[in-house]
Amino acid sequence: MRTLMLDDISEALRAGWGADTCSPDDVARAPWTAGNPSWGHCDITSLVVNDFFGGRLVRGEVRTAEGESAGFHWWNLLDSGLELDLTRDQFRDGQTVVGRELVERPRPFPKYRKAEYLVLRGRVAERLGWYPEG
Repeated sequence: MRTLMLDDISEALRAGWGADTCSPDDVARAPWTAGNPSWGHCDITSLVVNDFFGGRLVRGEVRTAEGESAGFHWWNLLDSGLELDLTRDQFRDGQTVVGRELVERPRPFPKYRKAEYLVLRGRVAERLGWYPEG
């Protein structure tokens, strides 16, 4: 059995994020850049973390600096009780995340993000040299 550390998956995710895995909705607001690599990756990142570590998915509403709704932000609640948000640093223009609700993993997977999720999951698994079941 392989021991997987949070740093391992964090580094693998950071190496796997790219323009080709960024959410099209977020790209419409601002392009993905290497200077803000987590931009547009919260949903699929939380699913990949869930693949490797289990736990629950958490969602909150993103608000602009002006207080307007700007979609949702996703992160993880691990079985240990630790909340893990590997993409919170994407918010650099005064956005805030408000609220917190536990959500069920989308089944079947939403078609609009499935391709990007599979690319990111594959990159992470390849970098780690380990593929989770499922």
